[in-house]
Amino acid sequence: MTKPVAVHPLVSPWGRFGLYSFFIDSPEPAIVDTGIASSPAKGMVPALEAIGRRIEDVRWILLTHGHIDHIGGAYALWELTGRRAQVVIHEADAPFLRSRRVHVDEYLSGRAQYLHDPDGEAKLTAATNAVISGEMDPTLLVRGGESLSLGGDVTVSVHSIPGHTPGSVAYVLDGQNDVFVGDAVQVHGAANGFPGFVDPVGYRSSLEYLRDEIRPRHLYLGHPYRREDGTPYGVELDAGQAREALQGSLEIEARVKNAACDCLASGLQNTDSPYSPFARVAEDLGYAGDPTLEPAPFFTTLHGYRTTLDHSTEDEE
Repeated sequence: MTKPVAVHPLVSPWGRFGLYSFFIDSPEPAIVDTGIASSPAKGMVPALEAIGRRIEDVRWILLTHGHIDHIGGAYALWELTGRRAQVVIHEADAPFLRSRRVHVDEYLSGRAQYLHDPDGEAKLTAATNAVISGEMDPTLLVRGGESLSLGGDVTVSVHSIPGHTPGSVAYVLDGQNDVFVGDAVQVHGAANGFPGFVDPVGYRSSLEYLRDEIRPRHLYLGHPYRREDGTPYGVELDAGQAREALQGSLEIEARVKNAACDCLASGLQNTDSPYSPFARVAEDLGYAGDPTLEPAPFFTTLHGYRTTLDHSTEDEE
């Protein structure tokens, strides 16, 4: 790479919080993550115009994972490029791009069993209809290990980093080690104050891989994730901040794991606590956030530990 490739954050409006995508200003321009249905027109178009770029020229849509606030705008963005952009996602998360119903089924099989919301399925169905711009097949499936050419001598390498979702990936801008991870580095979570991941073992190994093997020079996050004291990082971290965020993510995962294992070993108990049946975990960690705040990371993560322990017990038998 003869000269550094510029990276520009693109902020799109969504309720109280903005959604973050990133524009890679390469010969074949790329956008990492797409927000929701309204994001391309309301956020990306004006942001690109402000830096003298056009959304019609985007040739790569790189999706870090399949959650609605990252893939919701993919179809709309693809349309704005004249359907010329390559849409890239890991094969494990591709079902989220192909079908709105997959998001609802994931909810029902996981956190729904703890939230006890009789309208939960209907509310999530309405949300997916509203914020996912269209169901579509990706144009390129990845597994990790691929190298994508963004024109000239600019390449992006793809790295599998499961944990937050099975198909979470990191895109690494080769030569300058800019690393885009979506929501794969949670630290202490976002506004909800709790880290969210479905696969605890994969999450920890992915954090270690990013820290020890990738060692980002710049780390780009999907949201302003928070330190232990609640202060948020930005979404563009330098090398020192990246090391701190990765180490902090590992430390809180270890604390959550210990609390979860103690709770599961003692046996789950259904109580009147909003954290039931994981009230002991909230008490041990001093967590006082709202466990029903969607996407309900408290229950998503604890269900992940529960599932992992159940599988490990089956393996021992």
